[in-house]
Amino acid sequence: MSDIVRVGFVGLGDIGKPMATRLAGRQAEAGLALSVFDLAPAPVEELVAAGAKAAGGVGALAAGSDVLCVMVNNDRQVRSVLDEVLAAAGAGAGLTVAVHSTVAPETPAELEERAARKGVRLVDAPVSGGAMGAGTGELAVMVGGAEEAFAAVRPVLDVLAKKVVHAGPIGAGTRFKLARNLMHYAAFTAATEAQRLAEAAGLDITALGEVVRHTDALTGGPGAIMYRDTTAELAPGSFWFTTFDHVRQLAEKDLDFAIALADELGVDVPMARIARERLAPGLGFPEEQA
Repeated sequence: MSDIVRVGFVGLGDIGKPMATRLAGRQAEAGLALSVFDLAPAPVEELVAAGAKAAGGVGALAAGSDVLCVMVNNDRQVRSVLDEVLAAAGAGAGLTVAVHSTVAPETPAELEERAARKGVRLVDAPVSGGAMGAGTGELAVMVGGAEEAFAAVRPVLDVLAKKVVHAGPIGAGTRFKLARNLMHYAAFTAATEAQRLAEAAGLDITALGEVVRHTDALTGGPGAIMYRDTTAELAPGSFWFTTFDHVRQLAEKDLDFAIALADELGVDVPMARIARERLAPGLGFPEEQA
């Protein structure tokens, strides 16, 4: 029996293509054999040039794979791919599908149940890190699924990612990704607010962006506060109470100044006002002390 893991990859878009290219370039050292499919011919040709094989369709890809990676745009497309996988002659026992697309929270369990009827294992394994992380193999992958299914996809994920988290049962990977992206896009919204404030103050917002990227790389950005293993209320006198009390005092002072500046300049800063109200209780301080 061959030790080579046959990997199929469906969806060669902005993130899927660099992911597949990463796999193609490391087939020999990782013990993989990669085949790919996409409705667009150009990225398939690029992957063939990089060392992958082209499949004639999703069904043929599934029938010749041990692990099938799916990186398409939305729930509808994921379901369509799985329909073709489960209808394929030769696809079944021994195949594990890894859904890298970000889907609705309830979708993975639904898909896993359908796949199991055909003897196919399935995990939800959304990724974070963008095209840059995909190209360098530095993605974070958050996996939901049974231990056996996770073990089946792990050799592939280890090539694609620097951080692999088995988040729990099916659906846990998707919920993990949605929590991560909530912070991502809320922070983007706060960034747009900061840009408006800086622009109204006559500042160079390109330079502001450079400062943000520089300092976040040093401090860890929002992730710098995410070391506790609970969101429970802080115990007075504890390490985290003392540490976060310093953070709270600095934050409240700076947010008060920023909001006052915004009021002076006529800039609407709702995110800043929410942060001023909610940061302390969010950190775990009792409401009466927040």
